[in-house]
Order: sequence, then structure tokens, then C-alpha cells
Amino acid sequence: MNTVENKKNVIGSKIKRVDAIPKVNGKAKFAADLYFDRMVYCYLVLARKGHGILKDIDVEKALDVPGVVGVYTYKDIPGENQLGEVVKDMPCLVSVGEKVRYYGDVVAVVAAETYEIAKEAAEKISLEIEELPAVLTIEKALEDKIRVHEPTNVPIHKKIRKGNVEDGFKHSDEIFEGEFYAHYQEQAYLEPQGIIVTPDIDYGFTVYGTMQCPYYVQNSVARVLATSLNRVRVIQTETGGAFGGKEDVPSYVASYAAVAAYNTGRPAKLIYDRETDIQTTSKRHPIKSHYRIGVSKEGKLRAVEIKAYMDMGAYATLSPIVMFRTLVHAAGSYDIPNVKVDVYGVYTNKIPPGAFRGFGSPQVLFAVEAMMDEISEKLSIDPIKLRLMNTLREGSRTATDHLLTESVGAVKTLENIREISNWEHLKKEVEAFNNTHQDKKRGIGVSHIFYGVSLGAAGQHLDASGSHVQINADGTVDVRIGGTEMGQGAKTVIAMIAAEELGQHIEKINVHQPDTAFVPDSGPTVASRTTVYSGNATRLAASELRQRLIDVFCNLTGALAENVQWGNGKFLDSISGQEISFENLVEHAFRKNAKLNETGWYKTASLEWDAEKGIGEAYVTYSFASQIVVVEVNLNTGQTKVVKAYTSHDVGKALNPEGIIGQVQGGFVQGMGYALFEDLKFKNGQILTDNFNTYIIPTIHEIPEELIIDIVEEPFSRGPYGAKGIGEPSLMPTPAAIANAISRAIEKRIKRIPATPEYILKLIKED
Repeated sequence: MNTVENKKNVIGSKIKRVDAIPKVNGKAKFAADLYFDRMVYCYLVLARKGHGILKDIDVEKALDVPGVVGVYTYKDIPGENQLGEVVKDMPCLVSVGEKVRYYGDVVAVVAAETYEIAKEAAEKISLEIEELPAVLTIEKALEDKIRVHEPTNVPIHKKIRKGNVEDGFKHSDEIFEGEFYAHYQEQAYLEPQGIIVTPDIDYGFTVYGTMQCPYYVQNSVARVLATSLNRVRVIQTETGGAFGGKEDVPSYVASYAAVAAYNTGRPAKLIYDRETDIQTTSKRHPIKSHYRIGVSKEGKLRAVEIKAYMDMGAYATLSPIVMFRTLVHAAGSYDIPNVKVDVYGVYTNKIPPGAFRGFGSPQVLFAVEAMMDEISEKLSIDPIKLRLMNTLREGSRTATDHLLTESVGAVKTLENIREISNWEHLKKEVEAFNNTHQDKKRGIGVSHIFYGVSLGAAGQHLDASGSHVQINADGTVDVRIGGTEMGQGAKTVIAMIAAEELGQHIEKINVHQPDTAFVPDSGPTVASRTTVYSGNATRLAASELRQRLIDVFCNLTGALAENVQWGNGKFLDSISGQEISFENLVEHAFRKNAKLNETGWYKTASLEWDAEKGIGEAYVTYSFASQIVVVEVNLNTGQTKVVKAYTSHDVGKALNPEGIIGQVQGGFVQGMGYALFEDLKFKNGQILTDNFNTYIIPTIHEIPEELIIDIVEEPFSRGPYGAKGIGEPSLMPTPAAIANAISRAIEKRIKRIPATPEYILKLIKED
């Protein structure tokens, strides 16, 4: 038996989360739980104006508060007063004489002996700001008269040009048009932003915090403090949720704390309260889009033309990367011969959005799926049949003309939701309900999406990850990866991969917190890339170590390598039946001075991409999902209740099926919040809904009683054991499915999300 054909012992099994117990019993340490001797507590001073020139900062009253250690402004930054991972257009601390560009711009950092003292002192700091007219809408920004940044409010444009769109429309029997708007969404993670920066004897500074990318933080702190990367060590603490909101933002939080630590020479702790977090940190981008789609009378898509405007807020943050994903996903999971897409990034004097689960795609998938639903209704074609007629499959080409040759589970997911929902019966059930109810109506919504796994052509310079695996003398195993655990189950999957490859029990595997001192830059934990990249890196390292253990086993037993099997804590000669426990084999390996530590490094091949035309291999592979949702709308109040939902995901290969189900459950509820409840309110650029009393998120009471989740598998040859991503696709079909269901229930098209009761009532009352 060849070793690579060893029977799977761990992969695909039901596994208890490896990080569950300390999180349940309270022993897990989050940033707020950490304390260092002589630590100062920080609080931020915000501009609290939408647009203006900072004329003066008066800190005298703050310095008079007993217990204040210092107030630090732009003058106290030893290095670059500049933040931003993609476009460096954001000041760390706004300088006197420079622009304030949104309400949450940070002007100063107060350091004090207690949090309460720091907050009191911050409130005593006086700012003189000469107000300027603010740009608060996409439409106002497009006028380009009042500039947020020079030379233009519209600095970024991305496009796709595939086929001949005008010719496609000429050969279409029907042309459909629609205009859509998708609003902000707050990540609403359980744990707010938090960082501690401490001067270090060995390193210059060590940073502890809640984050998704320790390497971003390392780079940012090094720039602001004018030091080298080997003088900044970053250790991720336990992280209570992120959803994209802790990708680049912790770099800013760490930079503020680093300025305090540098100037005081003491550990500096900066933990955001919820209001500061919501008021200053990134959100999902609002996108306004216009769609024009040409189809044959049978429903075959011939051409699509899309214009989308993304509100980047006051600073670009990750917008250029988010825009790339918006661009690629705008035409949906469909094989369309003629495609023209234009996506524009627009500056406004509002909160700068950034990464959020789905990363710029739920907004346009809502729009394109609304268009598909409209086509389905007008042409009297079953909505699943219409999508099956047009969906991507092996041999299809995406909107960017990417030829798909493997792992295309789109058809399977559509056929699967039709089966698990008992589709024909479900339609009759909803019809019967509507025939017997006057004040309430139900509707069925269908959505179908795809998702590019990895950072893609726009970020492939970051698409690589490392892993370090070490077997200790007692048979325990240490695994260190660059990807982060933020609640999604990454540690469990990585432990499963290491256990599978090494043959050791999963209880003996310890996946450590990411630490830049141990693992090289592995990119951000985003884009559903951790399983593929950190998983493959771990598999490479562990398989190399396993081979060394096999060599020792053969030397001890006389077995041939091709006859050796491993798993369940032992190695076995399948011919003679001789076996040695993992621990005993490791003991022999140590006596022979065998090297029992190894580093794995995984990267994907370069993607061919023409940025001028938006044509080529956008991503290394794609995940697919289909969903059916039943809603009930109260016609008198506009209140919407999700009654039932059925969702099917192509994950490549389900390494941890229980974890996948949990991801999809969470993603569905978060997507439901975006579709129905989460309405961020502004006044003059200030967020009014800056806590969970006013910003409403779903609770357990809003979860549908029937939420059926099923998985289909179309293995990806370059994923570990065939796996692809699930973290972000879990949310993406839900806003579109719910919006389509409401549209069917009230017989009016939902063209904006969230579909609040006020908006739904307005539609109902329209002629």
C-alpha cells in the first residue's frame, strides 16, 4: 500500500473544536484581559466634524487631570504620520493645518493611569476646526466640486470588457434594467478593537491584540515608529469575531497605542468602547449600481452592462481590493458571452468602509439576483430553471473569461436546494397560505452565487502562507501558522490536517496563536483562504515529518515504506502487523537525532490577468452556493419574518462538516441582518446608531425555525484533500434570497437593502 493512499482517520470526522473549552470556561485571554506592569490606558480624541481644517489642539486642561501621563499628537510621532495598507491617504494623527475628512478622524491619544482618567482627559481637549462643506452622498461626490482628496473624488476605476455588449443586446429578445442600492453594514463582532503595545527588551516593541493580519500590524507600527520589522513583534490574542473588520483596522489601533508606548516608555493599552468602535472603524461598502441585461425569449443571457459606484468614505483603506471582488462578482455565477462592467471608487466625508465578509460582492449579487428574479417573473420561467439554464459549469467561462476546468459545483447546489426544499410542494404551500391570509403574505426567494477563493489576481503577491510544525520528545505537536483564529474554526481544521498527516491523536496537537517571530508573512486571514493556504502549508510540513518517522519505523521493524500505515496514534506495518505507538516512535527518532521540526510554505501559481480589460484568471478557484428562503410580510406594518430557508454550498471537500454547518448558520443570520435590520443612520457624517440599542442586529428570536443546510462536494485538486473556502460564501446568497422573497410576497421589487419595514410599507403603498 502506498503511503499517500492511507485511510482518512480525522478528515471528514465529527471533531470537537480544539479551542472550545477555554472559551467556554473563561480561561481564554482576550486583549482586554491582559495586564502589564506600569501599563498606561489610552483613549482617543476624535475630530467630531465631517470636513474641515484643524486649526489648533488645546491639551492644557487634559494635562491638569490627576493621573494623566501624557497627551500625544502628530508632533509626537517619530516616524511616518501615515496609515493605509493599499493607498497611504490616511493620517495616523491629523496635523494642525491639515484636513479633517470625517467625524472619526483621530487627532490625539491620551495616556493615563486608568481608563476612566484617560476618557475624562480626552473630553477636556479642545479642537479648533474651520468647517468646510461636507460631501455626504455618492451623487454629491460625483459632481467633483467639493474635493475630499485632490485631484478628484473618483480616483479608482476598474472594468471588464468581454465580447461585444452592443452586439449582444442587438441579438437579445428582451432587455431588462434596474437600479439598486446596498447600504452599510457594521461587523458587530462580540469583542471590540483592542491592542496593547509594550516596550520589549529583546524586540523593540511587542504588540498583543485582536486582529486578522499580524503582518499588517507589524508593518504599520514599524513605519509609525521609524523602526525596522525585526524590532516589532506581533502576537495575536484570542479574537472574539472579526468578519473583515479586523483586517486593516488593528494596524491603525496599534499605531495609536504605539505612539503612546514610545513616548511613555511604558506598555500602552487601547481598548475601544462600542461607540468609538462603530463611530470610527470600517463597515461594508455602500454600493449604488445600475444593471442592463439582454436575454433570449427562452431566458438565455446574452449581454450584461453594469455600472457600480462604491462609497469609499474619507480614505481608501482596502477599497481598491474590495472593488476588484465587486468587479469580478457583479455579473453573478453565470455564463454570459458579452459583459461590460465599470466599478468606480468614490470618496465622501463619511466613515471609511473596508473588508467585510463577502468583501464587496453581496451588494452586487443582491442586484444581479434581483435582475434574474425579474427576468424569471416577466418570462414566466421557474427561477431555479432559469438559473440552471445560465449557470457556470465545467467548460464555462466567467464574466472575466476565466475558463473553468474543475471543481464547479454550481449545478449541484441548484439541484440540491430544489430537492431538499421539496420545491414544487413548497410553492404550493406558499400559494395556499396567501389564498387564506389577507394581512400577511408569503414569498419564496431564490439566489445563486459564486465566490472567488483567495486574494485573486489583484492580491496574488500576498497569496502564500507558511506553517511551522514541531514534534516534541513526548509525542505532542506544536503547529504555528500565519493565519488567525477569530471564531471561524481555523485552529480545529489545522489541527485536523496535522493529525491526519502525522497519524497522531488530535488532542496532542497544539495550534498556537499567530506570532510574527515564528512564521513568515502569510498574508491576511481573509478571502476564505486559510484552509487552502495555511492548510496546505501545514500539510506539506507534517507530511515531511511523517516521512522521517516512517524511515525510523522501517529501520526498527524492517518494514517497507510502501506498506506503512499511520493513524490513531500509531504506525503499522500492514504486512507483518507490527505496530509502534506515535510516542515510542518519536522517542526512537530523538535517540537517532532525527530532525522533527519542519516549515511548510504554500503558494499558488501566478494568475494570468489583463487589468486593462478585466480579463483572465481572477481567482485560483470558486465556491458556489444556492439558497431558497420563505418570508412572511405583514402588509400593515411592513415587518418581515424569515420562515424557512434551504441552502446548499459547494465546499470542494468538507474537512470538518460540523464546522461548515456552524459557519453557514452564522453566515445566514448575518446575511439576514444585512437584508432586513441593520440600518446605519447618519447626521452630517456622524453615525447616530453607534450602539446595539439603536443599530439592530438579529437575535435568536429572528432565526427561522427551519434552516436546512446541505453540502455538495466538487473537490479542488490544489486544495488540501480537495477543500475550498466557506467562511464568506456562507453569508453571500442570503441578502439576495430574502430580497427576492419579499419582492414575490408584496409583488413589488425590492431595490435596496436593508429592506426595513418603512421601505417595504412605502413600496406597498405605491401605485
